[in-house]
Amino acid sequence: MSNKDQIKQDILDAYHFRHATKEFDPDKKVSDDDFRFIMETGRLSPSSFGFEPWRFVVVQNSELREKIKNTAWGAYGKLPEASHFVVILARTKKDTKYDSDYLQDHFKNKKNMPEDHLAKYLERIEQFQKVDFDLLEGDRPLYDWAGKQTYLALGNMMTAAAQIGVDSCPIEGFDIEKMNTLLDEEGLLEDGSFMISVMVAFGYRVKEPAPKTRRPYEDIVKFV
Repeated sequence: MSNKDQIKQDILDAYHFRHATKEFDPDKKVSDDDFRFIMETGRLSPSSFGFEPWRFVVVQNSELREKIKNTAWGAYGKLPEASHFVVILARTKKDTKYDSDYLQDHFKNKKNMPEDHLAKYLERIEQFQKVDFDLLEGDRPLYDWAGKQTYLALGNMMTAAAQIGVDSCPIEGFDIEKMNTLLDEEGLLEDGSFMISVMVAFGYRVKEPAPKTRRPYEDIVKFV
């Protein structure tokens, strides 16, 4: 088997290994080095226009874990047993609108974009938000759009975890309003810059899952 074929097989093996782990072993912890690797794959993930409209909040505090467990029904069976628990936040319209201070700082000081290019780039973003995707009516469309970007990072983190034998479970089982209230009370939403998008637990499975099932390739992939 060639090196490329081996890499391909290793990646597919990781996809077969990964499943939504419902029960984690409380006695097994992901090492700091392995967890840093997983989070780095999230940080390096792509996002539309390079906004990076996310924040990964790693919840290790036992009291906050208990509050989340009692607020989000989807987290109830994962906490406190999960080795690591991450709340993924999405930036709101306050930070993602084409004329926001965040984008000015992000592209100028983090991306080192020249001033002349920055002005044209922001004009392109304005066109995209106003016309192409119609994202500026109300606060929800840009927040939902940013949430889509966070799922790219989520998928990459779960796949990377599976490649090194770490289990995960994505969690959407929560009342958004109640979770945002909780996170705001904890001072994690930065005065309206963020709202919750999704959560994910990492750790090690207690028992083996049933074999993975998916619709056949020919039913999913269409060449035209």
